[in-house]
Amino acid sequence: MADVEFGEWPFLEEVSHVFSCAYSPDGKTLAVGLGDGTISLYETATWEKTRTLIGHTSLVTSVVFSPSGQQIASGSYDKTVRLWDAQTGAPGAILSGHTREVTSVVFSPSGQQIASGSCDNTVRLWDAQTGAPGAILSGHTSFVTSVVFSPSGQQIASGSYDNTVRLWDAQTGAPGAILSGHTSSVTSVVFSPSGQQIASGSNDNTVRLWDAQTGAPGAILSGHISRVMSVMFSPSGQQIASGSYDNTVRLWDAKTGAPGAILSGHTSIVTSVVFSPSGQQIASGSNDNTVRLWDAQTGAPGAILSGHTSYVSSVVFSPSGQQIASGSWDNTVRLWDAQTGALGAILSGHTSFVTSVVFSPSGQQIASGSNDNTVRLWDTQTGAPGAILRGHTSYVTSVVFSPSGQQIASGSRDNTVRLWDAQTGAPGAILRGHTSSVESVVFSPSGHKIASGSYDNSVRLWDVESGRCLTVVKGFHGATTSIAWNVNGNGSYLATGCGDSSVCLWQVIGDHHLVYLHWSSMHDQLVVSNTDISKAQGLSRMNMKLLEQRGAVNDPISEEVR
Repeated sequence: MADVEFGEWPFLEEVSHVFSCAYSPDGKTLAVGLGDGTISLYETATWEKTRTLIGHTSLVTSVVFSPSGQQIASGSYDKTVRLWDAQTGAPGAILSGHTREVTSVVFSPSGQQIASGSCDNTVRLWDAQTGAPGAILSGHTSFVTSVVFSPSGQQIASGSYDNTVRLWDAQTGAPGAILSGHTSSVTSVVFSPSGQQIASGSNDNTVRLWDAQTGAPGAILSGHISRVMSVMFSPSGQQIASGSYDNTVRLWDAKTGAPGAILSGHTSIVTSVVFSPSGQQIASGSNDNTVRLWDAQTGAPGAILSGHTSYVSSVVFSPSGQQIASGSWDNTVRLWDAQTGALGAILSGHTSFVTSVVFSPSGQQIASGSNDNTVRLWDTQTGAPGAILRGHTSYVTSVVFSPSGQQIASGSRDNTVRLWDAQTGAPGAILRGHTSSVESVVFSPSGHKIASGSYDNSVRLWDVESGRCLTVVKGFHGATTSIAWNVNGNGSYLATGCGDSSVCLWQVIGDHHLVYLHWSSMHDQLVVSNTDISKAQGLSRMNMKLLEQRGAVNDPISEEVR
């Protein structure tokens, strides 16, 4: 698979549920364990199926190659582990002894031992050559879900539905440390390459790190566990902040997607996140009726801005960084001192929920969108109301000023984006094309383009001057609820927050506005689909085969609209 360069995974059609996959050490063969009890072997150069291994009488939960690549071991719900010749597919020993389903099978680094975990709460050791049984490792009080050898082969770690990871001596079977901390079943365990750390994944939605020698707990790694409502670049473009239904704000490295600090404190959904112009502060709004301030570098909490009597739906800093404006379901916009958190003016006039608030680039105006179907303009110094922008036929979900401050764009549940003159409030172009509610709108840094995200699971790029749709970005697995646009020395990038809990970074390239996935915070499903390769050059046979299997022929992820 070293030749694959496309940022997505192919798929292989099977006749039954797939429960386990493993590559041979040389990467030339893929073994797939299936729900019908068979194992399929594929040649990775062509992705042709070469053999089907038949023997298990129930679904295959785990399949693994020996370090030499000469053997395959498979575990099954039929309570057995089976050995196979990896070259010929000939069956070898049947390892019987477990009294419940086998969930995990692994070879030792030397290839001389096999360890298997089972729903009978035990780990069993076996001689890999003869199949003879060895020690039985007892201690877990519920199903064993995952078993792994340390790189040295001297330790075994096992994860269980009893919420623990247990360490064992691989030679004697003697129990070692019990790693406690997870609050739900442990589903996966792995040693670091050095053998000094263990990482465990759990149904408590966390990954925990442990010291492999002492069992001492280390870091807890978490990602959003519910839909992402807001995403924002830092002014430097080096960080991304995202707010979620899981009540947290999370920071990410914009270049690599590596997770950073988790900002916890809100007691309900985080609906809006924004960096201060200096990049030193973050403000977040929540359905707990508050705005919270945070240190963007350390994640340390700052002031809590209380006063709204209903959900806070939108938060924004003034261009100077001295003011914060927040919109709420209490139908008001409130102004705050960004340093002290003191309450300033309260802007009243909307007759329904305020969904979006934004300062003009000069800081002299505020625009707010509402479920009363209007956009309202306000004077930031006095709080005096200005023009009321009418035209949308359903809720206004997102409002943004152009970089010049001369235009406003608004997205609505009437499936349209509307442009307005920011000085007079006069209506401009209506951008039609989305087939469901428009949830987020942003101008490109040049002000010449607009990106809009929708409940139709797409992002559209538009030309501001003509109102023409330039590109439709597909492949999302939920509504695109937030978009940010950044240009730096490496190119033009869109960050998207999606209802599937993902944060993605996309690169926008060239006059044809081709859009390519740069990274995603999720990899449990395909994030790029239907790439057009009809005119691609220089693809290897394997790459072409993989892409064709994915259906990448006629319908690109990013379509130029003519």
